[in-house]
Amino acid sequence: MSQLFANYKRLPVSFESGFGCRLFDSEEKVYLDFLSGISVTSLGHSHPRLVAALQEQVGLLPHVSNLYEIPEQEQAAAKLSALCGGSLERVFFCNSGAEANECLIKIARRYAHSRGLSPNIVVAKNGFHGRTMATVSATGTARYHEGFAPLVEGFQFVDFNDIEQAQDALKTSCAVLLEPVQGEGGVIPAEGQYLKALARTCREEGKLFLLDEVQTGIGRTGCWLAAHHYDVEPDAVSLAKGLGAGIPVGAVVAKESLAELLGPGSHGTTFGGNPLASKAVLTVLN
Repeated sequence: MSQLFANYKRLPVSFESGFGCRLFDSEEKVYLDFLSGISVTSLGHSHPRLVAALQEQVGLLPHVSNLYEIPEQEQAAAKLSALCGGSLERVFFCNSGAEANECLIKIARRYAHSRGLSPNIVVAKNGFHGRTMATVSATGTARYHEGFAPLVEGFQFVDFNDIEQAQDALKTSCAVLLEPVQGEGGVIPAEGQYLKALARTCREEGKLFLLDEVQTGIGRTGCWLAAHHYDVEPDAVSLAKGLGAGIPVGAVVAKESLAELLGPGSHGTTFGGNPLASKAVLTVLN
């Protein structure tokens, strides 16, 4: 009997190694990997450059806290900001997509209080933003809520791709948080005019246009961000999954004005953006 929690419905196979798009199990069977670790292994398994970079970093310094300067983190942030483009100039590194979305939610709340706005955030039905209490509360799928009440308040749910609903909800909210392509909701892309209209409404009304690109970011849709297909620029975007090609790492890339809302002591992480994770990010982006 396993001592692990039973929260995963695991398949009866265990893998011992992988290379490229293939996995090798304990019985020497070969599998073509279509799951990619749930959109994670962006370079395939055991990419030689990533393996060499991580081996080198483990031998030097895998971890030091964010109480000190971390050159690898600075380099990764500069590269990531340049690829995201526009005015997304500041980067916060964390450990996962859920943590990145938690950071977006905290930024939105802080922004609301600084401007005297309602702290509500507009989110889409059938969206998915993570498993923490705040992000599962922002997730518009009822089955993920079962047994976890009371949920975190302050989220207004609207139909995806319904611009009138979203604009109406924004009147009593400080921000909108959406996936450009809904993943768990069925791989449903946003309509181009929908995202453009929302971005314009947010800009005109002083509300935040936030995008969850945990799954769609880092080239997964053919551009560095899915937002680049729509020619829209978010005020901040969350990233993870393919960002570290298997090393746990998430990030928020934001405009300078939003980054300034989180001063020293307002938000943090023990492991986020440590030298090992940052070396993984830099290698992936390069």
